[in-house]
Amino acid sequence: MRSILLFTISVVALAQVRPSLMEEVGNANLPALKLHGGDLVAVSVYDAPELTRTVRLDPDGMIRLPLLAEGVKAEGLMPRELEIELANALKSGEILVDPVVKITVVEYHSRPISVMGAVRRPVTFQSDGSMRLLDALARAEGLTDDAGPEIIVTQNDVVQHIPIKQLIDDADPAVNLRLTGNEEVRVPVAGKIFVLGNIRKPGGFLVRDPADKTVLKMVALSEGLMPFSQKIAYIVRRQEGEKPQEIPIELANILDRKSPDVPLEVGDILYVPDNKSRRNTMNIVDRLAGFGSATASGLVIWH
Repeated sequence: MRSILLFTISVVALAQVRPSLMEEVGNANLPALKLHGGDLVAVSVYDAPELTRTVRLDPDGMIRLPLLAEGVKAEGLMPRELEIELANALKSGEILVDPVVKITVVEYHSRPISVMGAVRRPVTFQSDGSMRLLDALARAEGLTDDAGPEIIVTQNDVVQHIPIKQLIDDADPAVNLRLTGNEEVRVPVAGKIFVLGNIRKPGGFLVRDPADKTVLKMVALSEGLMPFSQKIAYIVRRQEGEKPQEIPIELANILDRKSPDVPLEVGDILYVPDNKSRRNTMNIVDRLAGFGSATASGLVIWH
């Protein structure tokens, strides 16, 4: 009687321990995703060490194990579904009576993520199923100085525009997308607005924030006007297939807050002409003052 009782307790304990052991073997850090050719999986078959091994799926999505006459189709299956298919195959092949199979994904090899554009090192790598957008940017060694204001992520044929400020500066987790593979992450180069003419620092200025695309902002970035600037400036704007337009603006009134600020577009040229007649007049006055201070009498006779 005692022997029968001990046998019954052992069977119950084995029934409890058996699944828990398989759960421990199948403890994976990777999330469950559908399998595809090239993925690497760990197959654990309870009490069958000859079948427990790491296997890479064939390019056509088949998985092959010793003792199985034919492969099992794994393409498009979740790991749990593949466990059922392998268990059925082992049972129907009369290899095991009641097989317990556990599938653990070791590596997703069929899910490339490409990061390109204004990043320090464009890269393509395989997703491990737990990748986030910031992780992908870190793989590309971060953004370059001329990165634009947004990141374009193409995911399952859906295009999303992620503001860089919201992702990095604000650390908003809502836009730190989870990447599962087959995504394209593109960082466009920021557009420029050019400021030329009678200003202190002419050149092209990157526009990362839509609020920067105004006349006042561009004048500030160019460190202000030089002396003798005209009251009227010009925006040179070129539309594709059309001749450049010259749009006059009342620059003096804008700077004096008498007129509203004027928005600009990426690719615009803000041209600030100088007042040549006024400059020439001031040059004469300066010369007169200079000669006057250099003579004892302060009198200069011009011929």
